[in-house]
Amino acid sequence: MALRARALYDFNSENPGEISVKEHEIVSIYSEQDIEGWLEGINCRGERGLIPASYVQILRGNEPAFLNSCVAPENCYPAAPPRYANVPSSSYDCSSFRSPQPDSLQPLVQIAASSNLSYSAPPLLHSSLQPGQPQTTGQGGSDDDWDDDWDDSSTVADEPGVLLGSGMEFESSGASRYRMSTRSDASSVSRLSTGGQQAGKGSGTVGRNLNRFSTFVKSGGEAFILGEAAGFVKDGDKICVVMGKYGPEWQENPYPFSCSIDDPTKQTKFKGMKSYISYKLLPTSTNIQVNRRYKHFDWLYARLVEKFPVISVPHIPEKQATGRFEEDFIAKRRKGLVWWMNHMTSHPVLAQCDVFRHFLTCIDEKGWKQGKRKAEKDDMVGANFFLTISIPPNMLDLQEVESKVDGFKTFTKKMDDSVLQLNNTVIEFARKQVAGFKKEYQKVGHSFKYLGQAFEMDQQAFSTGLNHAIAFTAEAYDNIGEYFAEQPKQDVDPIVDLLALYQGHLTNFPDIIHVQKGALTKVKESKRHVEEGKMENNQADGIRERCDIISFATLAEIQHFHQIRVRDFKGQMQHFLQQQIFFFQKVTQKLEEALHKYDDA
Repeated sequence: MALRARALYDFNSENPGEISVKEHEIVSIYSEQDIEGWLEGINCRGERGLIPASYVQILRGNEPAFLNSCVAPENCYPAAPPRYANVPSSSYDCSSFRSPQPDSLQPLVQIAASSNLSYSAPPLLHSSLQPGQPQTTGQGGSDDDWDDDWDDSSTVADEPGVLLGSGMEFESSGASRYRMSTRSDASSVSRLSTGGQQAGKGSGTVGRNLNRFSTFVKSGGEAFILGEAAGFVKDGDKICVVMGKYGPEWQENPYPFSCSIDDPTKQTKFKGMKSYISYKLLPTSTNIQVNRRYKHFDWLYARLVEKFPVISVPHIPEKQATGRFEEDFIAKRRKGLVWWMNHMTSHPVLAQCDVFRHFLTCIDEKGWKQGKRKAEKDDMVGANFFLTISIPPNMLDLQEVESKVDGFKTFTKKMDDSVLQLNNTVIEFARKQVAGFKKEYQKVGHSFKYLGQAFEMDQQAFSTGLNHAIAFTAEAYDNIGEYFAEQPKQDVDPIVDLLALYQGHLTNFPDIIHVQKGALTKVKESKRHVEEGKMENNQADGIRERCDIISFATLAEIQHFHQIRVRDFKGQMQHFLQQQIFFFQKVTQKLEEALHKYDDA
């Protein structure tokens, strides 16, 4: 039975899994037995999560609540509106990597988190959150639903136990393949073909985060930093970070390509009982057309988000339950998918990953099912993903890294605000063009027409030319009104599509930054333990080396974001201004035609 408690102070949540409360707010608590100083409860907005035990007072019996924030809205934080329409809804579960949902919280009694130096992983982590184990999402679509609806659910067989543990044997088929591990009981790198070994570094004395729902934990970043990742890395799976002109950056794709998305057509199955839209994809790398539906894009997006915790996977256009077959919606979704595909093929890492190539090249149902199963059982996700990253030999200056990441965090916040403002402004501008400007110009045209009709009552021959000129002027203004109504499709709509894509990117980066910040925190903690004599230097060095991997990857992703941002906004602003010039030239031409009619009047 839930207990009531009153908040004694304001508490602002700083990490996923925590909830904010206001002083005097009444919250529901599941148990008054705290776990390491935290209680699990629900605030007045229905958000479920962790609250500091010292910040609330349990209400006993008939003790008055004084202020019940559930009926006093001024004591609550305003609920955040659904800000970005292009963020996919939860038909698949990628919460373990991006945005933990309050409903996914497990009872705290199951989590034996400890802040002492000799931490033992709780049973929950050994069973279902073991680093390197494939995460099932519940959305992937069953193997038999090649033609099924995009919102159909399916299951994928779970892989129990610990994958690729230290006691697991592996026989190489001859291809270059490495067993990578950051565990203290396993070698750091051992090439299977030679048997060479290198001593690993442990980190058993660095404590775990108390909040097991933070992005740093869910992404596998903590497990990697603490030396718990282990898996086999093929040469083809390696992701390289190199030092470029402006700092760390992803190694360029040696075989760049693009992919067009055209001809969305409505198709049916089950004798017309179910309908869907099919898109024709044509990658330049193969020049072989494949047909894909929105559900396939949705499945791919879920796989990419799961696999790449420090890469900003572009969001696909939003789902829509009704009106999916309306022409305007189909055209708008196709344009959104074109932008999405452009960012996918432009990313040096995403463009080369196996699951994306499978998506672009598979042409038969059997091959799709096989590739789908392989992607959903990928071992190199979460903590193991970081094993695939190869970085330059030079170490990073952590203070400089922290400064760059903080600067980028400030930049994204400012860009987020400006993108939202620009989006609202141009949408309002387009609305005025479609409705207001069109109406006003046509109203002027109708007035000229009415004047011309009055003049036509005069049967004098010398007034005929003037009457015709006024009638043409009226028609010209009516046409100009139509020009205004059609113009947003040429200049404003492309900007709105671009802003929607970048709004998705900007919602990704707080989680990416959180992973990097968590790694830096562990480095600082390990340094403190070395100074106190609680940790060996080689253990601290191992944590520092793994932090460098996350930092190199984060800086490379930031650099890539800036590069495509400059490319996209430069091109889009040029297009916008060109279309504006063409528009006003067309208006000017129409007015000049009307003017010349008066020369012979």
